[in-house]
Amino acid sequence: MAYRSIHIVALGSECPGGVGPGEEIMGQGQLQGGLLWSYLGHGALVGPCDLESSMHNPAFMEYSSRVFGDVTVVVRDCPSWDLLDSDWASVRKVLEQADILVIKYSVTDKLAFQQVRNGYAPRLRPLLRHWGVPVILVAVGARLNDEGPPCTCPLCASDWSSCVPHSEGLQLSRDLGATYLELPSLNHVFVGRYFGSVLEYFMIQCLKHKAKERPEKRRGNKVNDLRPPHLEQPARLPPIRVEESSFSQDMQWLLERGVQFADVAFYAGDSGKELGWAHAAVLCAVSPYFRQLLLGPKTRERPQSRCVCRERDGGPNSLLSTWDGGIIDDMPRSEAHSTGRLSRLVVKDPLLCMCLWETLMFIYRGAWEWDHLQEALEEKLKNSLAVAQLVERIRSLIGREKGPRDTPSARAAQLGPQTLVNLFNSPLYSDVIFMVQGSVLPAHRAVLVARCDVMAAMFSGKYAEARSRVVPIHGVSSDTFLSFLEYLYTDSCCPASVLQAMAVLVCAEMYQVKRLQHLCEVCVCAYLQSMPSRELSSTGISVIRLLRRAKCHNAEQLYIWLLHFIANNYLIFSHKPDFLELSEEEREQVERLRWPSRGYLQELSEYQQRRRKLRKSRCIVM
Repeated sequence: MAYRSIHIVALGSECPGGVGPGEEIMGQGQLQGGLLWSYLGHGALVGPCDLESSMHNPAFMEYSSRVFGDVTVVVRDCPSWDLLDSDWASVRKVLEQADILVIKYSVTDKLAFQQVRNGYAPRLRPLLRHWGVPVILVAVGARLNDEGPPCTCPLCASDWSSCVPHSEGLQLSRDLGATYLELPSLNHVFVGRYFGSVLEYFMIQCLKHKAKERPEKRRGNKVNDLRPPHLEQPARLPPIRVEESSFSQDMQWLLERGVQFADVAFYAGDSGKELGWAHAAVLCAVSPYFRQLLLGPKTRERPQSRCVCRERDGGPNSLLSTWDGGIIDDMPRSEAHSTGRLSRLVVKDPLLCMCLWETLMFIYRGAWEWDHLQEALEEKLKNSLAVAQLVERIRSLIGREKGPRDTPSARAAQLGPQTLVNLFNSPLYSDVIFMVQGSVLPAHRAVLVARCDVMAAMFSGKYAEARSRVVPIHGVSSDTFLSFLEYLYTDSCCPASVLQAMAVLVCAEMYQVKRLQHLCEVCVCAYLQSMPSRELSSTGISVIRLLRRAKCHNAEQLYIWLLHFIANNYLIFSHKPDFLELSEEEREQVERLRWPSRGYLQELSEYQQRRRKLRKSRCIVM
């Protein structure tokens, strides 16, 4: 009966080198060492199958067996891709009759893999999507290192020149919509436990689908109708929520309330009235013209005017100038300002003088919100011509010319956090130096105070750090603290490993930067999820200890996620010695969420026992 049979088509060779044109398709000894033959066991027989003669193709080796007691499995195995080119029409008919497609390749035969990926995968992809046939992509063999034992780590690149990397096989499986497996060898453990489990799952699904499609279902004789237990999907891992970026709001706060750390004063050119205060580090990071005015001949970047008339009328030099052509260090300052170097700038342009606050707000928020700037200027000036003139002068001031590509989408790509990239780990206008494990890390108090509440308290209060230029940092490595500073300046963080992400997370918790802590939690989860099961079982990273550190440093989201991750990979972590370090409450939660569940394993054991009792012969001659 058709609904009690499974047709499997296998393509490719699991042996290095495969079979070339003109060679023997597959000898008896080579066939018995193959993947599917190893799974079916000694009862599999080679020979023609009871199918239509039109389905027979000399490129395929046909053999059959029985599984689940009374289910016939017919396998058509073609070890050479080159043999398929001779008669693609008949090959397509064979593929149309397939219930399951198995594609095999050897990880040590990179040339054959590239032939499959570049030549045959594009031809199979549209057919597979149209038919909806389940596909299993199997990589057989171990990658070899020159200096030691076989390495199966997908991150190891020592043998990429001769072996197929894990990432390339995974990408091919995604292109084909296939289930990806890696088998280090063809022994009974890997073939039966890994490959056999996946193949049996698809065979069971195929039998269920065929049973639904048959016109009449037999109602009697259900005593011997064994059905395997249903395996539920593992529980979905809880998401890690990251707070929205507050970079623009932090910089706006610095302009509005960070007067204590301001070192630039603006005055009206006609009346000498004080207009406002700003921070030289932020101004110089955004505008090359501020760098010229404040740094003078020391700066390497000088503004280049495109025409002489523009320099005389409306150019940057006609907008601002230093007080008496220089920088005044002994100017009177209000009590809210700390002592230090103060630069005084005179605003010559009357329009800029009227809208200096809106201009500074635009610069501090990243100098990319042109639409908001124009709306603020229109509300202040009430004159469209004056607004257009001032917008053009502000473009000159920050050194950004309007061009044909100045569209809203192009402007949105220049986000606010990118404005302080040039200040990160730079001595330009640096007023504090962190000493971390002998490393010298320059920084800017204004940025630190705006971005970190702990830093704001440290530099604003009566602590020693508020009066000292050199601040020692203890208990944190230099790389970790540099990554922490990088986030404060750029609003992004990309740790290189799980351990580095955890170290930055601890530093973020120390300085109460919650969003950075969430970003590190996301990085840890992403790194662990990207590990294959084989690497997860052999890695030196202790997930249980990561769980302990997450709980110790108040990473609640990561703590809950790791508990679910351990439960979803229960068979891997339960055999590790550090599994005993879980508390009683944690172990109860892991046991409750474990996958596969105890009930399923018990039902599976009972099903296998009943199947062995009812099965008289696993494989018969067809």
